[in-house]
Amino acid sequence: MKHCIIIGSGLGGLSCGVILAKNGYRVTVLEQGAQIGGCLQCFHRDGAKFETGMHFIGSADKGQTLHRLMHYLELDALPLSRLDLHGYDVISLAGEQFRFANGREPFIEELARSFPAEKDNLARYFDLVESIASASSLHSLKQTDGNDTLNTEYQIRSIDDVISSLTADTTLRNVLVGNLPLYAAERGRTPFATHAFITDFYNQSSFRIPGGSDAIAFSLAKTLRKYGGDVKTHKKVSRIICNNCRTTGVVTADEEFITSDIIISSVHPARLMELLGDTPLIRPAYKARLLNLPNTTGGFAVYMKFRPEKMQYINHNFYGYRTSSPWDCERYTDADWPRGFLYMHMCPRLVTEKPPIYAECGELLSYMRFGDVAQWAGTCIGQRGEAYETFKREKAEHLIAEADKQCPGLKDAIENYWTSTPLTYLDYTGTEGGSMYGVGKDINKAAACHVQHKTKIPNLLLTGQNINSHGMLGVLVGTIVTCSELLSAETIYRQINE
Repeated sequence: MKHCIIIGSGLGGLSCGVILAKNGYRVTVLEQGAQIGGCLQCFHRDGAKFETGMHFIGSADKGQTLHRLMHYLELDALPLSRLDLHGYDVISLAGEQFRFANGREPFIEELARSFPAEKDNLARYFDLVESIASASSLHSLKQTDGNDTLNTEYQIRSIDDVISSLTADTTLRNVLVGNLPLYAAERGRTPFATHAFITDFYNQSSFRIPGGSDAIAFSLAKTLRKYGGDVKTHKKVSRIICNNCRTTGVVTADEEFITSDIIISSVHPARLMELLGDTPLIRPAYKARLLNLPNTTGGFAVYMKFRPEKMQYINHNFYGYRTSSPWDCERYTDADWPRGFLYMHMCPRLVTEKPPIYAECGELLSYMRFGDVAQWAGTCIGQRGEAYETFKREKAEHLIAEADKQCPGLKDAIENYWTSTPLTYLDYTGTEGGSMYGVGKDINKAAACHVQHKTKIPNLLLTGQNINSHGMLGVLVGTIVTCSELLSAETIYRQINE
């Protein structure tokens, strides 16, 4: 029985572990922290529970792509709370609000109320999104080859370029990209295919996970152990050991050497290069490329606990912008931060037929560059000093005040709040520069920003949000790619379809 070590217990690492363990591999997942899950982690403060990364998911209705993958990974018991069918996302541009409804016809009809002359163009847009998602054999879980020509075209054309070709209405262009914080899109850089995959994913169906997305991590770990695998916390990998042709195992921070036949890394490629050290198996040019990959912008989050029965539960995601455009919010200045924000409520553990009446807690998220907190780099959580705490407090009050303008009553409903910065992301997930979604896509750099699942070392593979895309579907698609290297794509597709 071959032994596979997986470095990191995020969604990519755990899902790879489950698939391989189900197929006869002996799997050991090593997690440096006290809690498994990576971006699936949740935390408690003052009796309230908060998400850190996976706030909502899509395509989870029976027969849809994520539902099929969840069934394959034995996540059938995961509780789900459906977001508003008539407006799972609400986009607010300079005070004017627009809603994204689930499904092709509802989506078109809802936006056509505000843009009646653009109904045909909305249909063209939606059909293009669907055709791109369907053209990818991985995203549609069709074993037949996808449409490579279509995939290639929209991987090298930017979101703004394509949408500008579909409609001349400037406001509608901005509305259609109003949820771009979901993938930290940048004007002239992010490929339209990324937008299409994410739009299709959430438009099919959208859900929150009552009680928190850490339920996904705990369920995957339980399934992994059922098939003979193991997940070890407080086991930080400090070095990957190689001979003259392959890896032989890892050394942990407590100096334990663990042998393996295969190593899968679900950490950021930059962290992986650090673990490999100066092994001659990795060429300097390859190492330099992975160390200089473009990364998405970091984020600043405010986690809010509301006063009892003071904040009505909002069953949608709210994207608020000061101006009429959602673009370039990552290019803020000290004077105009935040240019935009994402506001969400957490769904409590209690699952009912209807959403709760009142919210217990919620989150505000806005962009923050690592440079804003770089002066505290290298410090430890909880020990960064009063200047850092003052910085966070001032930013939080500023973000809350800005959100209160578009969501009146928010400020008065808050009982207490806590914050995180890119430094927090760096500490808990190891993502480069505290970026929200790891490696960023940039059409101007083409293959230079693409991270393959295979490395120059034959028994060292990669998985996680940096390989294909972030988000639940994006990571699981990357998992299929990685595991196909060991099991074959035909085997995995057959098992999924069974």
